Amino acid sequence: MRLILSRKGFDSSAGGCPSPVLPDDALCVLPIPDSQSRIRYDNVLFEQRRLGKIARDLSGGRIRGGHGAHLDPDLMAGAYPRQEGWRPVLGQTGSAQGHLRNQGVEPGDLFLFFGVFRRAEMHNRRWRFVPGSRPFHAIWGWLHVGQIHTIDELAPCALPWARYHPHFHGQPDAGNTLYESSIACQLPTGAEVFSGSGVFPKLRDELVLTDPHSRLPTRWRLPAAFYPGDDRPPLSYHTKTDRWQLKSPWCYLNCAARGQEFVLNLDAYPDLTGWLAGLLRTGRGTGS
Repeated sequence: MRLILSRKGFDSSAGGCPSPVLPDDALCVLPIPDSQSRIRYDNVLFEQRRLGKIARDLSGGRIRGGHGAHLDPDLMAGAYPRQEGWRPVLGQTGSAQGHLRNQGVEPGDLFLFFGVFRRAEMHNRRWRFVPGSRPFHAIWGWLHVGQIHTIDELAPCALPWARYHPHFHGQPDAGNTLYESSIACQLPTGAEVFSGSGVFPKLRDELVLTDPHSRLPTRWRLPAAFYPGDDRPPLSYHTKTDRWQLKSPWCYLNCAARGQEFVLNLDAYPDLTGWLAGLLRTGRGTGS
């Protein structure tokens, strides 16, 4: 099994700001803008809140409720109206998809989605980031790959429930790929069965990737089991040894500022199974 740490949601370049952590500690992921998407921010719900107002307030009006939203990955059943038969999905293309292909990502592999977040509050009937708070990286969802579809090779009648998705509304693209969630997920050497996809509804310390003592979101503190060795290849995009520092029970990583998909071969990192299981136990599976 491969683990893919996948960067998704608003950031300084796509959207112009972090996604918010709401006052109740909810991780509210804002999908990036997409002028070709048929999905509008005002049509996407997060715990009964429409994303349009949140995105407009926090972006300073750059993003509005009527703008197109790239709802991807799309993990929660209640977020948007869809056809019967819907399954959670992730779309990918371009160099990021090329990297996933070159890394051999296949059915049975596991995406963990992370993004940049910052605490937010309501002030004078508008959302704002809490003054003095800092942005940080945190894990917010997962998708265990059940099937992989090359979109341009699909028959016109295939996957009718997925046709709303933004990756069906761009230009022809031989690399345009859709990752469909499995029903269930079982980790290597583990007996527990988890939902094939879902989100982590509330911020917890275990979900935070950024070193709590760092001012930089890209300075990560990970379990020591992530630390690469001579007999196990490091997380992709992070092959230089000077990016890593081991101080048990943690290891520290200067995370690449660019790149969306970071791949790790879990067969070489069996000690991470317990950490992953601990995360998935606290998640909210799709449909629950």
